[in-house]
Amino acid sequence: MSNNIILEAKDIKKSYQITKENKLEVLRGVNLKIFGSEIISIVGKSGAGKSTLLHILGTLDRPDTGELIFESQNVFNLSNKQVAGFRSKRIGFIFQFHHLLPEFTVLENVLIANMIYGEKNQDRAKELLQIVGLQDRINHKPSEISGGEAQRAAIARALINSPDIILADEPTGNLDSQNSNAIIDLLFDLREKLGKTFVIVTHNEEFSQRCDRTVKIQDGIIKNGN
Repeated sequence: MSNNIILEAKDIKKSYQITKENKLEVLRGVNLKIFGSEIISIVGKSGAGKSTLLHILGTLDRPDTGELIFESQNVFNLSNKQVAGFRSKRIGFIFQFHHLLPEFTVLENVLIANMIYGEKNQDRAKELLQIVGLQDRINHKPSEISGGEAQRAAIARALINSPDIILADEPTGNLDSQNSNAIIDLLFDLREKLGKTFVIVTHNEEFSQRCDRTVKIQDGIIKNGN
């Protein structure tokens, strides 16, 4: 882990209008610094705001107030098109479900994320698939591989545009313990090999304890680790 701050959330607040009169405050002033090459876990009870925070860090959602600072600039001051470009290049996403497109091969699924960015680096895709242990599965469809292999393909897809940060929402939540442990080991291995930064929402206590830092969200604010 470096002393270099990659991304910083400042006083992030987010609420949702439930009814005309009632509003649900999900984040009530979150401050968080994310450092280069660290693996940080975000924990908390269901409904605490973990996924909401992750979506805001990844610019999939905008806060009501607050700043998201990247390279001395508040990302949310950019236009929607510029934010989309930032997200495509700088952020990688891993979700609980792999969301691979069933009609495409593993290789094509990884390349799709690259093509959206305007490139088609097949050599890089194959290299990443080898790193995650899928070099023998590149021409298989998602229905022809296991759940653990599908999640490995999703991880390769998250890395294809060489993002600065990878955000993962319960990446082991849909896997058995053996595959969960293999994915956890893989993420730490990727940090060592590629120097990537990972921010991971997880209910997996063992996973959280292995991380460099654990951030706990409670009642819409960070209780520790900021």
